[in-house]
Amino acid sequence: MGMTMTQKILAAGAGLASVRAGDLIESELNLVLGNDITAPVAIREMDRFTKKGVFDKDKIALVPDHFVPAKDIKSAENCKCVREFARKNQITNYFEVGEMGIEHALLPERGLVSPGDVIIGADSHTCTYGALGAFATGVGSTDMAAGMVSGKAWFKVPSAIRFRLKGALQPPVSGKDVILHIIGMIGVDGALYQSMEFTGEGIASLSMDDRFTICNMAIEAGAKNGIFPVDEAALAYEKEHGAQQGKIFEADADAEYTAEYEIDLSKIKPTVAFPHLPENARTFDNIPDIPIDQVVIGSCTNGRISDLRAAAKILQGRHIAKGIRCIVIPATNKIYLQAMEEGLIRIFLEAGAVVSTPTCGPCLGGYMGILAAGERCVSTTNRNFIGRMGDVTSEIYLASPATAAASALCGKIADPTAFTGGTYERS
Repeated sequence: MGMTMTQKILAAGAGLASVRAGDLIESELNLVLGNDITAPVAIREMDRFTKKGVFDKDKIALVPDHFVPAKDIKSAENCKCVREFARKNQITNYFEVGEMGIEHALLPERGLVSPGDVIIGADSHTCTYGALGAFATGVGSTDMAAGMVSGKAWFKVPSAIRFRLKGALQPPVSGKDVILHIIGMIGVDGALYQSMEFTGEGIASLSMDDRFTICNMAIEAGAKNGIFPVDEAALAYEKEHGAQQGKIFEADADAEYTAEYEIDLSKIKPTVAFPHLPENARTFDNIPDIPIDQVVIGSCTNGRISDLRAAAKILQGRHIAKGIRCIVIPATNKIYLQAMEEGLIRIFLEAGAVVSTPTCGPCLGGYMGILAAGERCVSTTNRNFIGRMGDVTSEIYLASPATAAASALCGKIADPTAFTGGTYERS
């Protein structure tokens, strides 16, 4: 029996000729990631180890992004812990405020992810990097600590689900709508500890930002990882960002999958996930008038330049509804600068939005947009659990940047198609 793409990467990382679903293996790591919440726990755990120091200062990335710039004393102490650890161990890829960004947008942008890599991160959305043909998955802080010391990690080889993509997205539909559609179809445990592997001619119509978004939310279906094949678009992205060449793996023709789904991208509509699970996906055929209080456009899911362009195209020349708070968060400084150069920041400000420095902030209920009791938010983030963004009686509606922008204009959950007139151009 052949191997899936993920299984081939793990076999190579473990130095094995082949692996099968369910095998327990120990793999070499190409990168270990931590942030200002998870890294301090891992650093303290390392004090208990006999072996001191890190396995490779060039293969660890520390990105304070969740509560930065530090919102209080506790977050400042966490950042100080990470900063001192990075200095002590001469960590190459430590990104302080001013050069940091939201980790899952920053690392690919910095060329730190290559095809065929095995990457662990003490953050569940590490699976984002599967868009570049890497095996990337979230782990706990203890596993991060072990990885930083040994350069290795244990895995149970996952089985896989194959998603055959055909057709092309119709404006203003984006990768966010695709993954919400899929999660709505299979549920939040529909891919539990499995690899979500995307194939088919439809991939060619997806931008790299679409693919990052889709892989980012694989965890919301319970997946171990999400992964795309390495095509010309992925290779061009790698070259543009100075990544190492890496190794390209392709699934065998006789690879075994636990399930297969065919997705016609041309038929996917703007989609919104209702509270309090990402699987509660609805299209505007089935969405009543729901007034909102806040809109968030950003996060590791949808804070990239194409996301900001999509929102700006709808907001340009218009003003958000009275009483609505619209918060825009570019995912990295580079994206922020590009948005400035393209005039997007002016569009947001003139529309009545505010623009933040890169931060995870409101996504996890950190700061920069906490919800009060009973408030509703349309957000381009990845989770809408109870209390995720503030009070336990608040509500989060997950949507694309286009839908979020349209909702800000209307003061209610709104179909972006009404604002694009069929002339929307995807960047």
